[in-house]
Amino acid sequence: MEPRTPKTFFAHSLPDRPTDDWQDLEQHLKGVATLAAERGRAFGAEDWAYLAGLWHDVGKYRPAFQQYLRGEAPSSDHSTVGAMLAAKRGERQAFALSLSIAGHHGGLPNLRNPGDGRTAWTERERTRQSLLSEAERTIPRWLKDHPLPPLPERFTALFDGTLQPRAEGTKPLLRSFEMWIRFVFSALVDADFLDTEAFYVQAEGRGQPERGAYEPIPALGGRLDEAIDELTTRADATRVNQQRAAILTACRERAKEPLGIFSLTVPTGGGKTLSGMSFALRHAAKHGLRRVIVAIPFTTILDQNARAYRQALGEDQVIEHHSAVEPAEEHDEDAQKAERRRLLACENWDAPVVLTTNVQFFESLFASRPSRCRKLHNIAQSVIILDEIQALPPELLLACLEGLRELVDHYGCSVVLSTATPPALRHRPALPHGLEGVREIVPDPTGLSLGLRRCRIEWPDPAAPPITWEALADEVAELDQVLVVTHLRRDAVELASLLPQDGTYHLSAAMCGAHRLTVLDQARKALQNGEACRLVSTQLIEAGVDIDFPVVYRALGGLDSIIQAAGRANREGRRDVGRVVVFRAPTQPPPGTPRKGLKITEKILQQHGEGFDPFDPASCEQFFRDLYMVEDLDPRQILLHRGQLDFQTVDQQFQMIPEFMQAVAIPFDETARQRLNAFEYGLPSRKAFRALAPFLVQVPPRIFRRLENAGALRNLHDTLPVLSEPFFRSQYHRDFGLQPQNNPQPDPSSLVG
Repeated sequence: MEPRTPKTFFAHSLPDRPTDDWQDLEQHLKGVATLAAERGRAFGAEDWAYLAGLWHDVGKYRPAFQQYLRGEAPSSDHSTVGAMLAAKRGERQAFALSLSIAGHHGGLPNLRNPGDGRTAWTERERTRQSLLSEAERTIPRWLKDHPLPPLPERFTALFDGTLQPRAEGTKPLLRSFEMWIRFVFSALVDADFLDTEAFYVQAEGRGQPERGAYEPIPALGGRLDEAIDELTTRADATRVNQQRAAILTACRERAKEPLGIFSLTVPTGGGKTLSGMSFALRHAAKHGLRRVIVAIPFTTILDQNARAYRQALGEDQVIEHHSAVEPAEEHDEDAQKAERRRLLACENWDAPVVLTTNVQFFESLFASRPSRCRKLHNIAQSVIILDEIQALPPELLLACLEGLRELVDHYGCSVVLSTATPPALRHRPALPHGLEGVREIVPDPTGLSLGLRRCRIEWPDPAAPPITWEALADEVAELDQVLVVTHLRRDAVELASLLPQDGTYHLSAAMCGAHRLTVLDQARKALQNGEACRLVSTQLIEAGVDIDFPVVYRALGGLDSIIQAAGRANREGRRDVGRVVVFRAPTQPPPGTPRKGLKITEKILQQHGEGFDPFDPASCEQFFRDLYMVEDLDPRQILLHRGQLDFQTVDQQFQMIPEFMQAVAIPFDETARQRLNAFEYGLPSRKAFRALAPFLVQVPPRIFRRLENAGALRNLHDTLPVLSEPFFRSQYHRDFGLQPQNNPQPDPSSLVG
């Protein structure tokens, strides 16, 4: 028997409450449409976003769904109906609406190719026609007859009705279309979430979430100017500070220029963190842009950059969205309030200044899931600062470059490529996907490099064999304050073990974040007090960490890494000149890009001999040109999948962090133990999990299996492996972090009752 057609249709129900309190379906559709249109306006898709909102839940007009709301029938598909209505009405234009509506709960599906767990849209459309037939009898005519808006001009010539490219040259346009669908989807899912949230908040008598209340961009720019001017007034008139002032002046001047792609090429220690933000806020104010987004590749420098921005702009004006943010203490009500506000802003990036990671930024740009995509529409009309741009992984380079170009060309954004070691990202025959029209903010990067030069590099004899760790330790032990950067974690441990214990520090990713911060603080204090400080580190110290040594030793590797390491030598220019000694390590860098980088550096050294100037930005550009020639810049075929509208596949393939690394929580100190207890005995929540971020160590599968097979791991809630206390004592070294033995054994003393 067919379900009875109800007189009133609802969008959301309330358990144990009369239907008079439920949300009316038409009201919800119009509410979502209005909100979605507001979001689509920023990228010229107001009408499309409105219609996506209006049709996204028309499947709820099915009597079977209304029965489900009343608890009289099982759950029922509702998102497919609106998508099929769009397909029936839309013909060539249909995909923009069909895919957005079909995915508004489960995520954007692939168009045709089978996904992993999600049915491709064409298969879903073929097998569920009866749903539309059933719903069409009850969908109001004004709703299903709503006119379709015209496609944006740039897409109208694309299709012949089957979404096949007419010619090779249409593929970039298909990818542009794919990005546009993702932005329409973003406007829809954010609007749907907010309208639904507003209904339940009001119905349940809860206070409205504290969103917004940020200062406008011009006011933040004024605050930053005041803070920088105060710092400048107090600064000594050193050569370095004079160069920093010149960089700031250039940033302020060039902010008046039209939207586009900019390069901020500034040597390490040149003050580009605040100067770059000054450019961004002034540029945004000049062009009426909505926000500044700063994306950083390394969590190791997020904290120091966030601190600089908060000090200048105000504690509550900078939203940090990354896994290393620690949640507020439970007993601190003000901090809790700020934390709730931050979490809300992280959902859709509606704050004027957002600080995030490259992972969060780019993986969201190519995501398919509603939670990740909700923020995309708020990227439109933004200034995007990409700090340490040279760190973009080569295997994702083409996708990243095309995504950035798309944001500038069609979403009203400006992009700032900030770096000390400029990669070769400009368009050229060998890189046809490269960026065009890149403008330098600082007029003479080569001259600036000369002006800010604070150290000299000593290269190894090309014919010399690798130095042994023992010989290197003897050399380093003669120095009181020195940084040594090695290729591998085990290299750092071996060398540090050969140095005098007093005054030697070790830093690597085998240590949890809290451990690393403790060591960095100790090293900085020792340097400040003029005490012995021999810090042996892996490359993580090169990731923008603000620390200053008179002498730096660096294993011969990629030129970009050597320049980054040199940025820790005489960083503040307090000495006449710092010293950087490059040595041949007994080991090779890790396979892949680091090892290829070593080969290219050796080749450049052979070509140029003593006349080679590593600090000239042109040298770095040459290095990256050569590197990109030997790398596959799209091995996962992301461009191909984007052109096929395989949203789910693109999402799965665009992963900046290799999935094979596995996180293990370390009971490093009392704080870690308290948070582990809270996670284990409380409800497992994102907040409780995030609180453990400073105590995680990423390990490769073979190490993970070794620990697991030895019984060294406890698995909390089947989601979080934790190094158990007896093994923490035997496998986690107080200086070197997690150092699993071949056959891990617990600390014997822990077995004595």
